[in-house]
Amino acid sequence: MPIINRIAAYADDLTAWRRDFHEHPELGFEEVRTSKIVAEKLREFGVDEVVTGIAKTGVIGVIHGKHDGQGRAIGLRADMDALPILEETGLPYASKTPGKMHACGHDGHTTMLLGAARYLAETRNFDGTVYLIFQPAEEGLGGGREMVKEGLFSRYEMERVYGMHNWPGIPEGVFAWREGPVMAAAAQIDICITGRGAHGAQPHNGNDPIVIASQIVTALQTIVARRVDPNLPAVLTIGQIVAGDTYNVIPQQARMKGTARWFQPKVGDQLEQGVLRLVRGIAESFGASVEVEFRRTYPATVNDVEATTLARRAAEAVAGANAVRHMDQPTMGSEDFSFMLNEKSGCYIMLGGGRGRENEPMVHHPAYDFNDSLLPIGASYWATLVEQQLAKG
Repeated sequence: MPIINRIAAYADDLTAWRRDFHEHPELGFEEVRTSKIVAEKLREFGVDEVVTGIAKTGVIGVIHGKHDGQGRAIGLRADMDALPILEETGLPYASKTPGKMHACGHDGHTTMLLGAARYLAETRNFDGTVYLIFQPAEEGLGGGREMVKEGLFSRYEMERVYGMHNWPGIPEGVFAWREGPVMAAAAQIDICITGRGAHGAQPHNGNDPIVIASQIVTALQTIVARRVDPNLPAVLTIGQIVAGDTYNVIPQQARMKGTARWFQPKVGDQLEQGVLRLVRGIAESFGASVEVEFRRTYPATVNDVEATTLARRAAEAVAGANAVRHMDQPTMGSEDFSFMLNEKSGCYIMLGGGRGRENEPMVHHPAYDFNDSLLPIGASYWATLVEQQLAKG
């Protein structure tokens, strides 16, 4: 079974939906318009039940097959939120909300699951039940965690749950899979250094928090380089330093933000202990006060072996065996689908969207745009996954 003809026939509709979502991006837990459209389309497709308001703006669609399938059910998840990025694509359907952008392809993820919903509701060529999970707030706010807390799996019993992400670094239409860890655990780091302000020409009258912040940035790199086993992946990045207002004033405070990534719990512990120890020690050695927080946000995303085998089988049916490839290494990106996989076996798979262009923008880049050619492929994968796993008895 290649790309499903019935889905390919409404590829233009899928593109129109996706570009509409792209024009109207909404941040995490603010996906009011997006959720409304998702719910309206699910009802228009004849989905059996549409539940709104789970995790604030989440939506669940329920489709029953031709027979009950002895209670069998699986879940398919797509994320809906955008990012706080000023778009630089120059496209005719670019974001109409300055400072907000679908820079990770969640507009495409939502559309692919809607495409599958339309097909599955029309054909019902399966037994049992499929739950369509439209999740809010994946980008750092833990919408997946909130859906689990609000009873996603106790209210909707399912054997497995599946997720998918587009990936510009993989050729268009190629699926990439991996058993075990596929995406990293993550933490957010917040540091506030309080020194003593002074005139820039009289530094001896102050205690410069910018100098202290600079020492901290350099020292933090030694945690991964000299404390963590080099055979174990770890990343520690400071992504923001904010301090001062003009040329000749030493500020009172410097604020820093960063992230840490890892797979093994002991590495996460080493990173946390190292950050707290070094930041506090350096600030104290300079006679400054400091507040530091190492806030664990997402656990590692770990694929179940059996669920991954089933995902591969569906991907091969759609794209062919040559276009379904093993990921040799996990990515250090993080994903809150991990909260769902902590509760239920399942698989998170990548779908390549690379157009073969030089310096093609990756996700989270202001010039990134989802590849619309993937829409019928991703929707066909979801539909095939359902029809294979919930095959009619």
